[in-house]
Amino acid sequence: MRRDVMPGTAPEAPAMAEPGGPTYTSSTGRLVGLDLARGLAILGMFTAHTGPDPSVGGAVGWAMEAARGRSATLFAVLAGFSLVILTGRPQPKTGRAGRQAMGRVLIRAFFLIALGYVLTALGTDVDVILSYYGVLFVLALPLYRLRAATLGAIAAASALVMPHVLYLLRAAVDNGSWSDVFIAHDPLARLTDSDGIIELFVTGAYPVLTWLPLIITGMAVAKLDLGRPGVVSKVGLLGGVLAVIGYGGSWLALHLVPGALEGVREASDTGIASSGWWSDAVGEDPVSGIPAWLLVASPHSQTTLSILGHTGVALAVLAACLIGTGTWARVRWLATPVTAVGSIALTAYVGHILAIELLGTDELPDSAALPVFLCFAAAAMLFALVWTRFFRRGPLEYVMYALTLPARLSR
Repeated sequence: MRRDVMPGTAPEAPAMAEPGGPTYTSSTGRLVGLDLARGLAILGMFTAHTGPDPSVGGAVGWAMEAARGRSATLFAVLAGFSLVILTGRPQPKTGRAGRQAMGRVLIRAFFLIALGYVLTALGTDVDVILSYYGVLFVLALPLYRLRAATLGAIAAASALVMPHVLYLLRAAVDNGSWSDVFIAHDPLARLTDSDGIIELFVTGAYPVLTWLPLIITGMAVAKLDLGRPGVVSKVGLLGGVLAVIGYGGSWLALHLVPGALEGVREASDTGIASSGWWSDAVGEDPVSGIPAWLLVASPHSQTTLSILGHTGVALAVLAACLIGTGTWARVRWLATPVTAVGSIALTAYVGHILAIELLGTDELPDSAALPVFLCFAAAAMLFALVWTRFFRRGPLEYVMYALTLPARLSR
């Protein structure tokens, strides 16, 4: 029996295991490692929204810094993986089944877009990612029949090109008045009281132009035969290589290119440049038009090097989760609370934003941040464990499933 779930959570998939090798799926067919990775991504986003500032230093500060930005990019890569499962894995669905699958994905995508704007309207400090994810699914959906190699090539090309396109577009928005005219005539902007299309693609916290490579990368990985010996390990190795290229390349560029550190310091809204190769202490690009910014790899910097580095981390985490849960039963058991969170990812994500608004945790002093994060994480894991003990889907996942039922009418 199949379990329909949101894009970004792990539906059931064909078993991926060679005789005598790792068992990646549960008895119900879920990819346990995928759920674990998604649970880590959700809890990682909790750290950014409720946890201490990395400036606290020590192990806690390093952990908070490491999770920032990388949790969301991990979630995007996993969402691409799930998109392929939803549309047919290992073979893409065709004919009526293909049209029905595409209909279900589109309904989910538009639901995520609407839900994202509703959560944004609450006015919390969280940069809600759901609307961007919805648009990403719409744009990536036509690619679902492509092979892994083709998807990988598209992801690589877009990672190289799109950050520069975004850089130029942001500079154009910053230096011209045309964007104000566009926004004034944008129905989405009027309906949502936002900058509409321009925000989704260019000026927002998760611009679609530079996040599309992440979801396509996840699609490419999902196309691989992960049950074959060594394939998952190679995914992890590729992740390590990409991380070294991204972060190491940024470090070298900032220290070897004449004037790079000075340019980043000028572009940074914090005046910090030396940690721009990996840390968001450098701040986010204020659209200053300074080319040196393209050499950083910090979270949310939207550069080629940051995409490579963050994608590498995501692939390494995914591979580690698949290998760990597929090889050692004790790891699978110990990870159960986090895996449960990953299996109801939409509910967990929305729930923590609602809790931030209802409890007013973003108004608490910094000294309360760590206890707040720990309480949020514990509550999410406890709820997920209890809920999944009795129900097949999370509360919002049930809503998503109900909304997609009309897609079965496709001919």
